[in-house]
Amino acid sequence: MAARYLSTTTLRAASYSSARSSRVEYGIIRLRSLATLAETVRSDATFGIPVVDFGKFKSNDPATKLATAKEVVDAFKEVGFVYLSNHGIQDEKITNAFKKSKQFFDLPEEKKVALAWEDPRSNRGYVQKGRERVTQSSDAQEIANLRAKAPDYKESMEIGRDWDATWKNRWPQEQDAPGFKTTFLDFFKTCHEFHTLVMRSIALGLSLPETFFDDKIQEQYHNLRLLAYPSIDTRLLKEEGSARAGAHSDYGTLTFVFQDSVGGLEVQNPHTKQFHAATPIPGTIVVNVGDLLARWSNDVLRSTLHRVVAPPAHNKPVTPARQSIAFFCNPNGGAEISCLPTCLKEGEKPKYPTVQTEEYIVGRLRATYD
Repeated sequence: MAARYLSTTTLRAASYSSARSSRVEYGIIRLRSLATLAETVRSDATFGIPVVDFGKFKSNDPATKLATAKEVVDAFKEVGFVYLSNHGIQDEKITNAFKKSKQFFDLPEEKKVALAWEDPRSNRGYVQKGRERVTQSSDAQEIANLRAKAPDYKESMEIGRDWDATWKNRWPQEQDAPGFKTTFLDFFKTCHEFHTLVMRSIALGLSLPETFFDDKIQEQYHNLRLLAYPSIDTRLLKEEGSARAGAHSDYGTLTFVFQDSVGGLEVQNPHTKQFHAATPIPGTIVVNVGDLLARWSNDVLRSTLHRVVAPPAHNKPVTPARQSIAFFCNPNGGAEISCLPTCLKEGEKPKYPTVQTEEYIVGRLRATYD
């Protein structure tokens, strides 16, 4: 059985699925073949993000495991995004992380500013509203102009591996945010372990040995980002170029996005360039490919543009506050990223030169912040 699929236009999708012998239930299309996904996502009327039951990847049956891996890879080939259900991260752990995140952002501004983000090589600390402007541009002046005209309407807290010999996390005092540090040290570890599993599924889906990536990601050179989007006048979000987070791709291998129920995340259909809502689905994690994994795979896997805007069909004067947690997965800092052997056809040349992880990510971060 192939991946489920979330359609952005249920009624049109229902008629389409009838023609394609798919089954529709509450906006979810259960596709009967991977070829159908490739056909479906090329139309905005039926575009959606596949939903894969990742619990099956832990099966003792090799055929089931491989089939799940191929569903994940197929989603990344065609869309660049997937919802993973039955992922194994406990609901209680995610709920507590959201609770502790909100408590942090509710602190007085001076408490948060004392922990301010300072250096792209560290990528740790608190980022005030308006300081970051995510974009696809790599031109520092262009980004500065965008930041001045239409800054991202969000604040964030950035956390890295806590044992780094050079760069230290900027933790709030325990009396200010009880349990914050222990919560997110544990959450970071959990997400790294999940990253290892998902990368193993990608390896199998790309006809590589299952543990191919293990020694290339074990240093945990990741970034855990807590995000708070304050309530805002809806008119501001609808001005030209404005968004809670502008259209961008991510930098590393994968990103795990834990959403609240508010919504507003949108994903670009890579085939038509139109944006579609990534509607929150309880019990799932949104996972997307980053630029380094796209380069690694010679663009066999897609790093897809996405943004955060006012939720779909939101016509009220004030757009409500939104929370999310993003875990940006990266290869080891010193890893050399060059084309994977199974992603190059005979007679074909790699699209990209070899690049080092740290050099690439620090360069992108340096341009993004003021």
